[in-house]
Amino acid sequence: MKATLKTKYDVDKSGAVSTLAINAGDVKLRASITDATIINGPSLNGLALGVEKPGFFMVDYNVPKKDLRFQFMNTVKVVEKPLNLTYIHSWGDSRTVLDGTLVFDSANKVSANHALGSGNCKLKYSYVHEGVTTFEPSYDVAKNSWDFSVSRKVYGDDVLKGTYQTTTKALGLEWTRNLKSSGNFKIVASVNLGDEPKRPKVTAESTWNFEV
Repeated sequence: MKATLKTKYDVDKSGAVSTLAINAGDVKLRASITDATIINGPSLNGLALGVEKPGFFMVDYNVPKKDLRFQFMNTVKVVEKPLNLTYIHSWGDSRTVLDGTLVFDSANKVSANHALGSGNCKLKYSYVHEGVTTFEPSYDVAKNSWDFSVSRKVYGDDVLKGTYQTTTKALGLEWTRNLKSSGNFKIVASVNLGDEPKRPKVTAESTWNFEV
């Protein structure tokens, strides 16, 4: 069976999260732990379990909080274009989110995200230029604000991405190095331009694929 181990380390918080996913036929089984699970002896703190059938459903269970999160996916045709729909419900806070992405072609798609009862909707347009550079402006209706993202493939399959959030003045830079079939690693740095002093936050994430 194929398995994936993903580890994310937050330099600012000096904390890590590790997730092990195993392919079991048509579904994936996942288990995640944090520092809190191991420090001061094994415990259920930070433990999360999940099962996923890609493209159909995902169920996550936060063990210490006894909280379930459901996610269901489906695709329908609208004027002969695929519309990818996602329904997300968190049991603990009774929060429901609807997400839809209309794919016009390989270079253009529009998505909308709405949390029921919030009165808010987030809209995003994605454009891929010559299969290399991706532009993604997004608009938050409630905040009346724009966010921007630009990513570009470099050195083959590596991806360099820059983001900017106008409301928080957060500027981010992300580099993803793809290691072909063995996995990838990613480094993310962000800084709030409105803060003094301007101290960057850094996270590192690695993903490894292997056989079990």
